[in-house]
Parts: sequence; C-alpha cells; structure tokens
Amino acid sequence: MAPTLVNSRSTQSSACLMARIAGAMYVVNIVTSLDSYFGPRNRLAFFAGFVAAAAYIAVTVLFYLLFKPVSRGLSLLAAGISMAGTAIGILQMLGRMPFRIELLVFFSLYCILIGYLIVRSTFLPHFLGVLMILAGIGYAAFFGPHLGKALFPYDVIPGALGEWTLTVWLLAKGVNGERWAEQAAAYPKTPQN
Repeated sequence: MAPTLVNSRSTQSSACLMARIAGAMYVVNIVTSLDSYFGPRNRLAFFAGFVAAAAYIAVTVLFYLLFKPVSRGLSLLAAGISMAGTAIGILQMLGRMPFRIELLVFFSLYCILIGYLIVRSTFLPHFLGVLMILAGIGYAAFFGPHLGKALFPYDVIPGALGEWTLTVWLLAKGVNGERWAEQAAAYPKTPQN
C-alpha cells in the first residue's frame, strides 16, 4: 500500500474518531449540565458542574481541530469564546465573579460560529449547521437577561434541538472522513483561512 494512501486513511480515521469523541463529551456535558443546573444544590451538583465544564473544554478543543480546515480564524474565535464562557462559569461556581454574567450569551455566539463552520464544511450535512445557528439565535435572547427569562423555555428549545441533533450525528456517523481529509489537504492553500 502506498504511504499516501495509508496516511489518507489514517487522517480520515482520526477525524472520525475526533468527531465521535466530541459527541461522547457532548453527552457528558449535557447530562452533567442538566444535573448541575436543575438538580439540588449540593456537592454532587457542584461536582457535576466541573465535569460539565471539563467535557465542554474537550468538545471545544476537538471542534477547533475538526473545523480548523474550514477556517482557522473562525474556529479559533469560536474556541476562544467557548473557553471564555467556560472559565467564567467555573469562576461563578467558585463564587469568584464579582458580578453575574449569563453564560448562554457566550454559547449563543459559539453555536452561531460552529453552525457557520458546519455549513461551510464539506464533511458534515448543512442542516446540522442551520440547526446550530438557530440554537445560537435562541440563546441570543439571554443578551437581555429579562428577555431570556420571559421567553423561557421557548428560547432554549432550538438550542436543545441543535446541540442534541449534532451530538447524535457525531456519535452515530462522525464526519465524512474522506471529505474532511480533502478539506484539510486544501487548507493551507485557502487564502481566507
């Protein structure tokens, strides 16, 4: 077997593996976030909040790597926004923030950027990107905290639909490894990255 064919298959497999691990980490994040947010306020909820944050950091890093061939700059911006939101969430859990910031503001921007990257990608279906953009638009209601609370739960339904659909897709199908490898191979030649 030619070395380039082996490298190509290895690259495709690693992209699919990254996608499936991101899906698994998304599941961990969703489950522990729900427990942390809606469960009783005790040590278990506190621990669940940290597990949720760690899982979301893993999702963020894996998404950066997956979407870097689409646009390194936008992928890096999305990762930075997600990390900032996660860091602020951890500080709030520890009681170290002098004021409260609604975390869904950060994840609104993150979902919109990830949705856009999915739409521009060749290795995931575009409908997943549209759902993630709608998720981000729903979360955008939390830019006005009173608006977010007034529209609840209707403003988070698109988020649940978008993020859960993407999670199930990543777990079940991963990414199209061949198309990811093609987009990754073309990445350094693309001037807008």
